[in-house]
Amino acid sequence: MFIETETTPNPKTLKFLPGRPVMSAGTLDIKEPEDARQSPLAEALFELDGVKGVFFGSDFITVTNANEDWQELKPTVLGAIMEHFLSGDPLLNEHAHVSPDAGEREFFEESDAETVTAIKQLIETHVRPAVANDGGDIKFRGYRDGIVYLAMKGSCSGCPSSTATLKHGIQNLLKHYVPDVQSVESI
Repeated sequence: MFIETETTPNPKTLKFLPGRPVMSAGTLDIKEPEDARQSPLAEALFELDGVKGVFFGSDFITVTNANEDWQELKPTVLGAIMEHFLSGDPLLNEHAHVSPDAGEREFFEESDAETVTAIKQLIETHVRPAVANDGGDIKFRGYRDGIVYLAMKGSCSGCPSSTATLKHGIQNLLKHYVPDVQSVESI
């Protein structure tokens, strides 16, 4: 089994591509060791010294390191990922009660439904694919008074360049195509 690795704009994260599907639907962002119990792979990764976060995408795994030095951690992460996929174990435990993206409700006024539909379509078609290439994800969370609220996940969470991406890239795109948008905020 060959696992490809890619750097991300966030020096504390690496993107691992196992060459097979990871999540069949949605994404899963695990930031605490206690939450890793729902996934044998996440549990194994959090047992490694230095792992601070695990993010599962459709065909990739992003691991966040407590620091920026990957020299010792990268080989052990590769080993844990390889061992998991060769074992045939499922990504999520059967008894896992948390479904991907659970507890993340959207908020907006019904009168803004048309605007929200346009915003979500732009995010799905233009923003999410680009962000996934960097080992992360971005989700629409809400819209109120001209402000779009987005959640940054995976390598995007805590990335030094995520504010610039949010304010200059995403905000400008949304303001251009959806005139009602005044600002974009991360929540």
